[in-house]
Amino acid sequence: MTAMTPGSNIPLSVARVTVDVTAPVRLDVSGLLLTADGKVRSDDDFVFYNQPNGPGVTHRAAAGGTGDSITVDTTAVPADIDKIVVTASLDAPGATFAGTEPTATVRGADDGSVIATFTPPRLGPETALVTVEVYRRAGAWKVRAVGQGYANGLAGIATDFGVSVEEPAPVAAPAPPVQAPAAPVAPPVQAPPVAPPAPAAPPAPAAPGKINLDKGRVSLQKNQTVSLVKGGRPLTQSVKMGLGWEPAYGSKAIDLDASVIAYGPSRNMIDACYFGKLQILNGAIQHSGDNLTGEGSGDDEVITVHMGGLPAEVSGLVFTVSSFSGQKFTQVAKAYCRLMDAQTGEELVRFDLTGAEPKTGVLMCKFIRQFSGEWEMTAIGEYVKSRTVRDLVKPGAGAL
Repeated sequence: MTAMTPGSNIPLSVARVTVDVTAPVRLDVSGLLLTADGKVRSDDDFVFYNQPNGPGVTHRAAAGGTGDSITVDTTAVPADIDKIVVTASLDAPGATFAGTEPTATVRGADDGSVIATFTPPRLGPETALVTVEVYRRAGAWKVRAVGQGYANGLAGIATDFGVSVEEPAPVAAPAPPVQAPAAPVAPPVQAPPVAPPAPAAPPAPAAPGKINLDKGRVSLQKNQTVSLVKGGRPLTQSVKMGLGWEPAYGSKAIDLDASVIAYGPSRNMIDACYFGKLQILNGAIQHSGDNLTGEGSGDDEVITVHMGGLPAEVSGLVFTVSSFSGQKFTQVAKAYCRLMDAQTGEELVRFDLTGAEPKTGVLMCKFIRQFSGEWEMTAIGEYVKSRTVRDLVKPGAGAL
């Protein structure tokens, strides 16, 4: 899996791909088929919820915890189409992308395997954006991360690419009301002087001895805690939890599964995000998809958490790794988790799990929401017996 940055591109190894775009808020996702001049041939090349089928391109409405998606069958795209752009616009009137970081995930349409993800950085007043484009180059197909925003919504994107957009008829201004004669005005009553407002209190410093993010990346040891606060302010942007592992020397490929379990104040499970349920809490938490071997460098599975989109009833998150096939962690050379800024990719916190036990699951770390509203991350590193997320619910609650 590749985490893309604006302007980057990768070749597609499969003929059919699906692009879904998720965020903590409701999005409308669409696809436009463009010729070499960057325009649609006709309005039939605009594929969206009201027109879900086009030549080689289909729209699927959100269902089963997943967002809207666009599927491109490159073998069925007409020869005069140069690219398919995938757009996302906010469903709520007047809403902007400020503080909302949508993530586009490119998957193999037939097996669901994750090819790439892209979270556009630095969004603000935009109400719609082009997320990625699937394009033809020298007879081969590629995908490019774009992230171009528009302040005038989906209509602005559609107009730019040649789609006819019907403007609503202007509403006639109401006639001004007839003015009645003004009543005599009593002299104003002199109000007592108002004391000047007290100056705002500066951000509270971190408690003595508590680690925060002010000094850069934090390396945790087992049972250590870091306050997710930077510059005196709680972390509210989107973050990615990368979980990785490698087979021990001489071992076969190992199939581990990363997951996160969300709990309420009474340690009750609210929901769980894993390879079988890639999105929970209205898109506030998203899973990158299943890695079946653990081979290769970098994170094996990634879980994105939109911190500002977590519901108020969620007070704790426990990140776990389990072995569905029954392989034990003594067959793993190393396991780690690392917290990253979703926009910049900057690594904020890392926990390398040293040592291993002959068990099939491990509680890697937890997030706990404090009364102040800030979150704290604690390295756990506790091995448990488990094969599925269900097996981890009770030990996860016990670790909170």
